[in-house]
Amino acid sequence: MRKRVKFFLAIGVLLIAIQLVPVRRENPPVTAAIETPDEIGSLLSASCQDCHSNQTVWPWYSRVAPVSWLVYRDVKKGRDELNFSEWGGYSDRRRDHKLEEIEEKVSEGEMPLKFYLPLHPEARLSEADRQILVDWARAERAALGYVSEEAE
Repeated sequence: MRKRVKFFLAIGVLLIAIQLVPVRRENPPVTAAIETPDEIGSLLSASCQDCHSNQTVWPWYSRVAPVSWLVYRDVKKGRDELNFSEWGGYSDRRRDHKLEEIEEKVSEGEMPLKFYLPLHPEARLSEADRQILVDWARAERAALGYVSEEAE
């Protein structure tokens, strides 16, 4: 019994100690935000912004280690992959590539990530929302001159 108490005491001390390991929860300045029609902006804001912009809303659990480490890692990875707050600084070729990825990942239901949705139900995209985003990405690619709007 004493071993069990010592074990749980050690775990408790460890959990308290890891709270002292800081995690950066910051939102850098928006340097060149994407400009979209209102409907697209609303969808991107609700479903993509927390991980793919410098306008992350950091939830309460992003302040509790070790979950905070995972949240920080996911946001950093998302921003590194695609950052709508820096979209205006992307080359046309990079924009085309990112739009192609948006088209693919949204249409296949890969984004938003499944593990994100239980705590963020407002980020869930309906089939109609998915189609709106796919059509928008396709039209943007066409405007860049890389693909026709009829592309499948």
